[in-house]
Amino acid sequence: MQAPASSVPSDRPELPEHYRRALVTLVRFACVMTIVGLLSGVLFQESSKKLPDSHPLHVQATLRLALLHGHVLVSAVLIPLACAGMLLVARRVGGRELTSKPLTWLVRGYLPLLCVTLTLMLVKSYHVLLAVRRGAEDLVEIDERFFFGQTMLRHATYGVAHVGMAVALGVFVVAIWRSLRTARA
Repeated sequence: MQAPASSVPSDRPELPEHYRRALVTLVRFACVMTIVGLLSGVLFQESSKKLPDSHPLHVQATLRLALLHGHVLVSAVLIPLACAGMLLVARRVGGRELTSKPLTWLVRGYLPLLCVTLTLMLVKSYHVLLAVRRGAEDLVEIDERFFFGQTMLRHATYGVAHVGMAVALGVFVVAIWRSLRTARA
């Protein structure tokens, strides 16, 4: 009895299991976030209609929702796909195989902390928009009331999420860079 033929062409070495898992996670995450990005664009369009264009704070009250739409599409779709591409291209050009650690930093560090950051953006967007719709006019006061007035907690949460994202992505990118030392130019 013959073994089934591999679906991977012989000129391409098969991917290690930890690469495959990371790639599947990155691509699935990007697929889901593409839908989330499109929905956030709809949220922006529909929610901005609830505040008249003539309102003096219309732009300030709706800008965060527009930024959310862009952040989702760039940070949650394009960056994960770029990381997947870097992983495959680095391997293809002769880069050393990465251990599972930098891939874990990427999928269990960057992706979850990105979700925290995007959730914070969504909540802050509606906090500002709803406050302006209810008649608040002082954006500094609206900002101070976010996180129930707990400014230090807000800054700590944002700081941990953003720094954690940067560190996790940095660990992955540095690992890719180092793996290319073995590749011929």
